[in-house]
Amino acid sequence: MSGTIDYAGDPHIGVFSRVINDIVVVPPDAPETFVATLREEMGVDPVVTTIQDSSLIGPLLTGNSRGMVVSGMVTDREREILQEYGELLLLAGPTTASGNIILATDTFVALHPEVDSRQAEEIEDFLKVKVIRLTLGGIKTVGMAAAATNRGILVHPRATNQELELLETASGLPVGRGSVNLGSGLIGTGLVVNKNGYLAGFQTSGFELGRIEEVFGFME
Repeated sequence: MSGTIDYAGDPHIGVFSRVINDIVVVPPDAPETFVATLREEMGVDPVVTTIQDSSLIGPLLTGNSRGMVVSGMVTDREREILQEYGELLLLAGPTTASGNIILATDTFVALHPEVDSRQAEEIEDFLKVKVIRLTLGGIKTVGMAAAATNRGILVHPRATNQELELLETASGLPVGRGSVNLGSGLIGTGLVVNKNGYLAGFQTSGFELGRIEEVFGFME
């Protein structure tokens, strides 16, 4: 149900993968050990694809149980692969790094505060949940400053009380501060999590793992 791992020696496992409930996406060049461990801990078979011909999956993909929001610069083949696992919204315009600018569950979506209103409405309509605009500890890339499931949200340690209250009200979920990889507040870069389990970057301390387990309800 828990553990730490690297991605070819890199602790930023959330940059190279994306977990959306029962969907786990990894690039074709992902190490076999990494893929096998994701399969075991997340309880699902990973979907293998690049996005924009890149192995950097986390910054370019996000979503909830209603569908996935992905960079509008995906190739036709990448789009075909992802569409086998759910509906897609292709993010167009100047900001296409959906995994960076969106934090989503089945109850809320938090957006980078500078996403334009048209795009915000498009995301809200597609994911079918209310959108809020948010920073976390002053960081606008909320998709990397936090990790969220339908059981809880772990956010940057410098997130303010006001930001936490806004998230709690919008999501109806437990929200807590934490870090990964020995103090990094960019939670999304070093943590993948769903209802079945989680994996954190290999530099994540025992204290940080305990906080992850507490916020996401994995405490025994």
